[in-house]
Amino acid sequence: MAEPLTVSPELSANYAYFFDLDGTLAEIKPHPDQVVVPHNILQLLHRLSTHNAGALALISGRSMAELDALSAPFCFPLAGVHGAERRDINGNTHIVRLPQAIARDVSAQLHAALGNLPGAELEAKGMAFALHYRQAPQHEATLLALAQHITQKWPQLALQPGKCVVEIKPKGANKGEAIAAFMQEAPFAGRIPVFVGDDLTDEAGFDVVNNLGGISVKVGAGATRATGRLAGVPEVWRWLEEINNPQQEKKLMNDRRDGYESFSRSI
Repeated sequence: MAEPLTVSPELSANYAYFFDLDGTLAEIKPHPDQVVVPHNILQLLHRLSTHNAGALALISGRSMAELDALSAPFCFPLAGVHGAERRDINGNTHIVRLPQAIARDVSAQLHAALGNLPGAELEAKGMAFALHYRQAPQHEATLLALAQHITQKWPQLALQPGKCVVEIKPKGANKGEAIAAFMQEAPFAGRIPVFVGDDLTDEAGFDVVNNLGGISVKVGAGATRATGRLAGVPEVWRWLEEINNPQQEKKLMNDRRDGYESFSRSI
């Protein structure tokens, strides 16, 4: 069971940090294009990265191009589309591609189906597809059934449910595999992993981090395999501020509110 927590590692320590974006570093918005990561939060991430030899990566269902745009002007290692595409510290990219014929046929079938589901949106990511229903929650069951049909027809694909979205992605691509790959490379290798995320898509990442003896943090309510929990995005921001400003730790710990509490942990 995840416990409310404040983990306060030293700014310069032996940690490798991994962060989801939507619902973790930025508040979820009605449309993905409306999401913004505050510049001061990006600065905190950059400082944390700099003090840990660059061992900080963004792990998201978004494409790497979107992640770069949202984290500009900084350039972090990334895993996009749930790990189907990844960029390491040296700028080398690792991309899982679908056969062109499969991508074309899946896209055509999804476009045809969503034409009858007003309010639902299809986001094509090249090697993956996201079926959004935040504006049309009545279509959840229909979209889930559609995604199940697609993944049964093409065994190279897998289904990934999320918050108001159903994703179709290459089988084997997930955030856990992405984190595991980073942890085998410099500057992440040999460090203690810390992963913060909010969605079902992050559970595979929590599993890998837990198995490596790291720190897994669920943002928000809901069942999870993470060992720690922060109440929401504002608490993530406060947590980042605490790490970057250790002199404020005592004050923050004495100013607990909104489910943000501390516990003792040796790290």
